Amino acid sequence: MRKIIILLVVLLPMIDNMSTVCGQVLNFDFDMTKSQPVYSEETGYGYERGTSSISKKQMQPMFFSVKVPEGDYKVTVTIGSKDYAGVTTLRAETRRMVIEKMTTKKGELRDVTFNVNVRMPYIDGEKYVVLQERERKDWGWDDRLTLEFNGYAPAVSRIRIEPNHIKHKIWLCGNSTVTDQDAEPYTSWGQILPYWFDEHISVENIAMSGLRTTSFIAQNRLAKIANEVKQGDFILIEFGHNDEKDREPGSGAWYNFAYNLKRFIDELRPRGAQIILVTPTERRNFKDNKINATHGDYPAAIRAVAERENIPLIDLTISTTKLYNSLGDSLSKRLFVYYPANAYIGQTKELKDDTHSNAFGAFEICKLIVMGFKANNIPLIYYLRSEWQDFDPCHPDDWQQFYWPITPTLRSEKPMGN
Repeated sequence: MRKIIILLVVLLPMIDNMSTVCGQVLNFDFDMTKSQPVYSEETGYGYERGTSSISKKQMQPMFFSVKVPEGDYKVTVTIGSKDYAGVTTLRAETRRMVIEKMTTKKGELRDVTFNVNVRMPYIDGEKYVVLQERERKDWGWDDRLTLEFNGYAPAVSRIRIEPNHIKHKIWLCGNSTVTDQDAEPYTSWGQILPYWFDEHISVENIAMSGLRTTSFIAQNRLAKIANEVKQGDFILIEFGHNDEKDREPGSGAWYNFAYNLKRFIDELRPRGAQIILVTPTERRNFKDNKINATHGDYPAAIRAVAERENIPLIDLTISTTKLYNSLGDSLSKRLFVYYPANAYIGQTKELKDDTHSNAFGAFEICKLIVMGFKANNIPLIYYLRSEWQDFDPCHPDDWQQFYWPITPTLRSEKPMGN
């Protein structure tokens, strides 16, 4: 595997008090000649995970964090450098895509503005989201806004962070196919979704690996949304992969599962939220050169609930089936976590996973979600970035043209659920 390098840059803070940004604008200038702070609770800003060297010869990952309250933040990053030409990838929090690839000439500076949602598990002073062990360790539920600068020659000159007054929030409910995956090579469509929207849209991803509708509710994730959702918010609900494994009395697509979907609707719709039901991504399961369905009655049950409740539907089961069939048995592996041993540093075993996507697969599936917005005339489409182009799953993108320098965190074991 080609080693991905990240050019280390050094921070010169422009403000004194970093303990809060309530009503405050934070500005940072980056200067290669200044010493570099490491993040600490005392300063409330700095570099993460050992990115403390100030030598240009010591290339290592760069994660920059600022301690902030829970909320949405308008972030403007000036990409480029007066000293060198750059090739920059930018991600936020837990590998949420912001910039795929930006090339800048020496001396060229370009501003990119986007929203970053910072979430915490606390709900109302009494309840809190029951986090899984993995979630307690990653950057998805902490009190920091974290930016990852990556790419062949990343270049950043300035960062500006300020509280954001968003127009709409998209809440994501689901399992491992939706959640913000914290480590390579697993990536879900939920962490690509922020890439396609401007700074007026927030994406708050409450999904987690292994969850069913029942466990999502039991872990107070629905309560988190109900406590904070506002008029004009949108809520995407994609379940099925794990619910279909239930064998308890009363389980099944037309019983407990459909009932739980109705619980989501009854809890959230009176609060002014627009609910959108999503059928589960199909698994890569070829038989006679065609995808063989694996979800039983669950997609049909979701369609029935959507029709009965007059709720928009994004049929991801059908659209992902078209996507996989268009690529065929062999090439469709490029969408999934299929890697020989030693493709990643420290990965000693072959990875073969027909459920969980890699970054390119997540990118393609996320496009299907956006096309679902367009098919249902969801107002979110008015906030799509200018880079958006309509997508046909029968004519997928070229995987070789997709640029995703790896985040230097690896997870060899599969996410919970399948």
